[in-house]
Amino acid sequence: MIEGPGAERLWQLTVEHSPVGMTLVSPDGRLRTANRALCSMLGYTEDELRGMLFQQLTHVDDLPGHQDLFDATLSGERASYRIVKRCMRADGSTLWGDLSVALVRDDDGEPLHLIGQIHDVTESRHHEQRLSEALDLIDRQRRRAQAILDSVDVGILLLDQHGHYEDWNRHHHVLLALSFPDGHRGRAGQLGDVFAADGTTVLGHHDMPSTRAVRGEEFDDYRIWIGADPLTRRALSVSARSVVDATGEHNGAVLAYSDITDLMRAVRSREDFLAAVSHELRTPLTSVVGHLELLVDRPDLDAGVADRLRVVRRNATRLHYLVADLLESAQQRDGHVALTRTTEDLAALLQDAAESAGPAAEAGGVTLATDVTGPVLAHVDRERVRQVFDNLVSNAVKYTERGGRVDLRLEVVDGEASVEVADTGIGIDPEDLDHVFTPFYRSQEARERVTPGVGLGLGIARAIVIAHRGRIEVTSTPGVGTTVRATLPVGAG
Repeated sequence: MIEGPGAERLWQLTVEHSPVGMTLVSPDGRLRTANRALCSMLGYTEDELRGMLFQQLTHVDDLPGHQDLFDATLSGERASYRIVKRCMRADGSTLWGDLSVALVRDDDGEPLHLIGQIHDVTESRHHEQRLSEALDLIDRQRRRAQAILDSVDVGILLLDQHGHYEDWNRHHHVLLALSFPDGHRGRAGQLGDVFAADGTTVLGHHDMPSTRAVRGEEFDDYRIWIGADPLTRRALSVSARSVVDATGEHNGAVLAYSDITDLMRAVRSREDFLAAVSHELRTPLTSVVGHLELLVDRPDLDAGVADRLRVVRRNATRLHYLVADLLESAQQRDGHVALTRTTEDLAALLQDAAESAGPAAEAGGVTLATDVTGPVLAHVDRERVRQVFDNLVSNAVKYTERGGRVDLRLEVVDGEASVEVADTGIGIDPEDLDHVFTPFYRSQEARERVTPGVGLGLGIARAIVIAHRGRIEVTSTPGVGTTVRATLPVGAG
């Protein structure tokens, strides 16, 4: 241990070169000393600081609190104190300091001076302030976003990558109460009063929208019903989008639940009406067409009368087909198509469809060509598949201008029969292509040309192909033509 004058000098050097601002303050509040660090912090020389009151160096807003601590220490209520306060620099700027003060007394207990040490925390204080402002901004934005989400009539749900519910809006809370009357555990895939689009099939765990979303699936217009009570249940259209992290990894999902109850009930009412009307019209029309067939074939008819009867028969037959399509569409409203399967030759069925469309193609000046080799055996519903082929071929002829061409092809690829109907007709605009299977939808071009039809044929064809576990797709270029390709499994029985 160093003693004597050398020790005192060493202590003076230590204080003088300390990176911490240090001072001795008299009981009346005047600074007696100031080291280099303190002078640098405050922008004063040691001579300027010596004799200044600490009150002169303290921000006016922080002075009352500091003065109370200073007085309490001198009175003996405390031996030391620590405070973060603002100090005033010589240039008028502010320094945030972390000040620690301890009182030194003489042998009689009288206050000699107070030792002050101060750290410059201005930069960290500014960081804290900026962080606080950022957090306040985030909180305001969060509350604003939540208010916006709560104001929309769409249920919004956020899931993490493990399927836990992270957040949802007010509307989704209402939907949860209807779907899960016994409460929800906040996990994806919980089973409740949730049904498929038919309104009767209870959704299993793997078919729940939240489960599909957690698996990373993205989808639109996934239709479900929620609620067990027919009077209060709701129909929903669900969409899902994945949330990815900075590396592109799946990190959760966002789901949107839109209430389409009114739409679904309106569609159901429309289809019930169409089914009833179509059924009532079908029987008398069948009788009318049958009797016209008998009349037209009579050998004793006047030629003019026979021609007029043929016109009547043609239009009655067309009306009969339209009514049949309406009834077919109404019967398929739940996506179910009843099939009576037998082993049939698809090549023969396609040839029959070509022969049936032959007179219309000839009358319209359209070349109808076939590239069909058989037999191609498949276990199908003969009448349903023939209905698909008739629809595709008649559509191709109907929308092809005079001098155009329709090609029919049939080939077997990887155990599947691919039936292709390609025409050089008017084509379909890209904005209409996504709607070609929608019931009653007709393109602007078809409406402007006043082409006969009600927009049911392709939708019916698609339902029949899907019922056979097949696929159907349409590609088209306006002014160039359209190609429809239907794929069906092959094999007998």
